[in-house]
Amino acid sequence: MTSTDTRTADGGRLTVIDALRGLVIIVMVLDHVRDYFHISGYAYDPIDFHHSPPAVYATRWITHLCAATFVWLAGVSVWLRHDRTRDTKAIALFLVTRGLWLVFLECTVVNFGWSFSVPFLPLLQVIWAIGFSMIALAALVWLPRMAVLATGIVIIATHNLLDGIQAQSFGAWEGLWMFLHAGGIGMWHGQPFALIFYPVVPWIGVIAMGYGMGAVFTSPRRDLVFTVCGLSMIALFLALRWTNVYGTTAPWADQHDAARTVMDFMNVQKYPPSLDYVLATLGPIFVLIPWLSRLKGPAAGFLVTFGSAPLMAYVAHLYVMHALSIAVHFAAGQPWLPFIDTMRHFVMSPDLFKGSGFPLWVVYLGWVVTVAIIYPLCRWWQGVKRRRRDWWLSYL
Repeated sequence: MTSTDTRTADGGRLTVIDALRGLVIIVMVLDHVRDYFHISGYAYDPIDFHHSPPAVYATRWITHLCAATFVWLAGVSVWLRHDRTRDTKAIALFLVTRGLWLVFLECTVVNFGWSFSVPFLPLLQVIWAIGFSMIALAALVWLPRMAVLATGIVIIATHNLLDGIQAQSFGAWEGLWMFLHAGGIGMWHGQPFALIFYPVVPWIGVIAMGYGMGAVFTSPRRDLVFTVCGLSMIALFLALRWTNVYGTTAPWADQHDAARTVMDFMNVQKYPPSLDYVLATLGPIFVLIPWLSRLKGPAAGFLVTFGSAPLMAYVAHLYVMHALSIAVHFAAGQPWLPFIDTMRHFVMSPDLFKGSGFPLWVVYLGWVVTVAIIYPLCRWWQGVKRRRRDWWLSYL
């Protein structure tokens, strides 16, 4: 999904970055399999504690870690590349061209995988966000690294001040505000033309923060810095969320039982990614990094395989899990035709999915099967990228 250039200035490879990226790829697959196998994919919001069982809620919430980590690691990888080459002009050009390439892939290959139809209703998600964030980062890399870090932190910390601005208030320009900050369903003459789930401005903050923190990975104090930063972010999240003063749009309140209260407390806004969301996701990820760096043997190799071929893993898992979903629904005698042009049906005709969906254990089984199927493909692609240094491989 991002540049996998995780080599340091002396040519060494930081496998902890690949392992972390591989871990969140595997977790991400779980969420997408849930979308296509479980009733929560269309009937209700799995993060809505009023309707979602705790197990479904937890299955969805844990995948919140993925998007923030992907975008942050994209920034880290760019800094490592920049630190090694010291060629700002080349880095800026690479970011623009790769960013445009990712946006193109999102609007074509990726979206066909989501919908299995032509035409399809575009779903603009993390690949789109990384692409535009890279284009913005192409301008920021001319600044000192700490200035880029400060820019990222300011965007992350302050963009929630814009939450009260409604896209409709911009009239004919409402689509631009949805693209920049609000997100939502883009409409044209009463018909949806795109699902803008990842408005770009907040994600620019996350990628800039990743670029600014890239040097931490080569510091001898890496473990201490990440631990302190992670724990501090978790503490700040708890303080902000407990007081309901700032950081996400929906305040929490005591519910009729402890489980629902915790679910409400942790229900942070992802679309667009709120300050609370970034703190609650990247905080634990930072704490995890020192422990993940100590992982050895087959487990580490398994994660690194996915993390070394992230774009391949992302595209492949969409096609595999979507095809598996159709096959399983067909075999079980459940409606399967709605899974053709899926995104449009999710938005326009959710009733078509009535009678479909499987228990949560089937979701987890489908997750394991999907990961097992794409693993050999990722391992092969990892080998190709290890053996060859063709320029175009950096775009894949």
